[in-house]
Amino acid sequence: MRTRLLTVFIILGFMSSCGEYQQLLKSSDYNLKKDKAKEYYDEGRYVRTTELLMQIMPRFRASQESEALEWMNAMAFYGMRDYITAGSYFKSYTDQYGYGEHIEEAYFMAALCDYHLSPKPELDQSYTRSAIEGFTYFLNRYPDNPSADECRRYIRECEEKLTEKSYMSARLYYDMTEYKAAVVALTNNLKDHTDSKYREEMMFLRLSSLFLYAENSMASRQTERYQETLDDYYSFVEEFPDSRFIKDARRIYVSTSRALNLDPVVDEELADKSEITKK
Repeated sequence: MRTRLLTVFIILGFMSSCGEYQQLLKSSDYNLKKDKAKEYYDEGRYVRTTELLMQIMPRFRASQESEALEWMNAMAFYGMRDYITAGSYFKSYTDQYGYGEHIEEAYFMAALCDYHLSPKPELDQSYTRSAIEGFTYFLNRYPDNPSADECRRYIRECEEKLTEKSYMSARLYYDMTEYKAAVVALTNNLKDHTDSKYREEMMFLRLSSLFLYAENSMASRQTERYQETLDDYYSFVEEFPDSRFIKDARRIYVSTSRALNLDPVVDEELADKSEITKK
């Protein structure tokens, strides 16, 4: 019995609260709405905060309170994890209040929204790039800000995601046996991401792609392309002499040298093997 009564009182209280809030939305008392928006914001009731602010911000736009309301609105959307809307309001704040109270934090929060919107590596990385740009701008403009180290960490995470995205795209060309496209993609990847954790594998995949591209070329183009393969082999073994791909790399070397009518110097273990084992 007591449980039922308690449930009834809770429902009545909720309905009463909703009724009061609906009356507030219809009210023409903008100062009351402003005060209640602040109250809801402090309580973490961000949906109600933003609904009230949407009604009153145009009325206060030319007042001294405009900046504080704009900031509260952006933070409320961030609190709801609506990062697209929050990011747009943070960026709007930086445009409107270049010397505002929260200007440093606004630049940081705008970039942070893009960071939260950054998807998995296999998807489009526009937000990831935007986050890097935002954090980099923040660091250049406010190098001594307490959030500087956090920014650097976010930048590293985003760069690693771009590296993985680039690696996956290049690897896809290789897996699809599009060796010419794979060579271009892998070369660009190695140039753009010199310290990538995938560097060793990407260099081997480029070597393998060059070899397979040469092997499947017209006879009139093979000599030139085999020579490119040989040059790339020497680059690979110079940088990674103890690579986990060294056996397959040496097999490519043997096959390439023979195709060029050269006498390869090889380990006995590989002397009778000239076929590449495709990864």
